[in-house]
Amino acid sequence: MPVRNEAGNVAPLIEEIAAALDGRWRYEIIYVNDGSTDATPAVIAAIMKSRANLRRIDHASSSGQSAAVRSGGRAAHGAIVATLDGDGQNNPAFLPDLIAAVQNGGGRVGLAAGQRVGRKDTGFKKLQSRIANTVRNAILRDGTRDTGCGLKAFPREAFLSMPYFDGLHRFVPALMRREGYDIAYVDVIDRPRHSGVSNYGFFDRVWIGIMDLAGVWWLIRRKKPTPVATEVTCHE
Repeated sequence: MPVRNEAGNVAPLIEEIAAALDGRWRYEIIYVNDGSTDATPAVIAAIMKSRANLRRIDHASSSGQSAAVRSGGRAAHGAIVATLDGDGQNNPAFLPDLIAAVQNGGGRVGLAAGQRVGRKDTGFKKLQSRIANTVRNAILRDGTRDTGCGLKAFPREAFLSMPYFDGLHRFVPALMRREGYDIAYVDVIDRPRHSGVSNYGFFDRVWIGIMDLAGVWWLIRRKKPTPVATEVTCHE
């Protein structure tokens, strides 16, 4: 979970994760503190004293959601990594469905992606997401109606093998398809955040998003099948 200034959401979310996963898998919870200036690090540290499977990774300054997810993935010990936003809008009750979709995919599923139903955001935010998803899908044809949902699960090694860039989290479906993986979709019920305010705006990322879209399109176009390599040996 990437978090920045989400002190009021930490404890409730941990309890919900435990309720969803306890007894089903051996798991760890990794918070990536992305340069918080409130009590978020202290709240996580206090809970770590009573939860051996809770870990905290710190970014000295805010580096963004993609960097935080990358840091968490690199630090994770499990073969499957699941992500969710730290603001409480993503319900951990859907984590088992996402994890099972990857686990039961026979190595073919590179991503189980949550698709939000009944979004609780403002009308403007829902409109901008609808436009962004429509444009992205038309260009990349990733078959995904909602790349902005934080609820995702994927094989750790497949995720870490993808090219990294700021903004990667919005293009994981397209890049997984580029590598030949299938995508599984799980409808998830959106809900209001527990507390705090959003750390993301629209106009501060729109132009960067357009450049990222062009870059991912280029990567997909330049993908070639991996050649079959045969070693030739010389026998005396």
